[in-house]
Amino acid sequence: MRVLFIGGTGTISTACSQRAVERGVELYLLNRGQNRRYPAAPGAKVLSGDIHQPDQVRRAIEGLSFDAVVDWIAFGVPDIENDLTLFRGRTAQFIFISSASAYQKPPVHPVTTESTPLCNPFWEYSRKKIACEERLMQAYREEGFPVTIVRPSHTYYTGLPASMPYGGYGLVARLREGKPILVHGDGTSLWCLTHSEDFAKAFVGLLGCPQAIGHAFHITSDEVLTWNQIHEIIGAGVGRTPELVHVPSEFIAKFDAGIGASLLGDKAHSMIFDNGKIKRFVPEYRATIPFAEGVRRVLAWFEADPSRQTVDAKALELQDRILAAYRKAYDA
Repeated sequence: MRVLFIGGTGTISTACSQRAVERGVELYLLNRGQNRRYPAAPGAKVLSGDIHQPDQVRRAIEGLSFDAVVDWIAFGVPDIENDLTLFRGRTAQFIFISSASAYQKPPVHPVTTESTPLCNPFWEYSRKKIACEERLMQAYREEGFPVTIVRPSHTYYTGLPASMPYGGYGLVARLREGKPILVHGDGTSLWCLTHSEDFAKAFVGLLGCPQAIGHAFHITSDEVLTWNQIHEIIGAGVGRTPELVHVPSEFIAKFDAGIGASLLGDKAHSMIFDNGKIKRFVPEYRATIPFAEGVRRVLAWFEADPSRQTVDAKALELQDRILAAYRKAYDA
């Protein structure tokens, strides 16, 4: 099976690239070769080209056709129009990476399935993903374009997921210094975290699957944790009991609109996913990496190379400003 990944060296796609090659896929990675987050999977064939420069792409894939093409980096309808122009008649399957944040917010049912409505008034990122899905499904209905949609939720690899962005090693450093950790809301909303190697097990099973054409899938683990538990598990991995300070998401949004959108449009709401559909299409799929084990792996990755232990001072300073302002307001 011959597959093209547009991207393929990101947080989620790196594990998928590695698993695809291990499963005997003839894998091509199309990227510019600049600022790769992770090295290209050994055995993958790297094509040089910018997906936003169609002539470059045509030259890079000249003479090639694919059983599946996956666009890991499309974020808007213009990107989809470009994909349609480039890959009509050249692939038997086109997989678009959407987002589980596209699901209805706030949710009105406690369990999310693929039939849950797509509606997110809080986050432009999610609305753009919804628009991409709608354009691709229009192409499927009107011209038979062979689309499959995949909606990852919060998937991690070498970073620690938390309420606030820490920029690499920042959360570990903060825990070791005994500083307070900001948690949005009261910390009791439910959340699902998926290690990228678990995600890859299901995703690679969809490659070249004709039954998946015209369908959408989310892929998550079945482990559900509160945000308090998430931070406590990270603290246990570091060997520190975190001091958690709960701050309303709306308050946080006043300090940073981007972080606020990701909270109000996603993390602030409890999300429980029914993975029955992906398990029917990929029967062997089971997520086997619990979050505590995932934390151990992330910390081992940091410790293996001191150069990875970078701290984003601005991200930590923002958290301190929010905590100081909230405490002042609370005391008042």
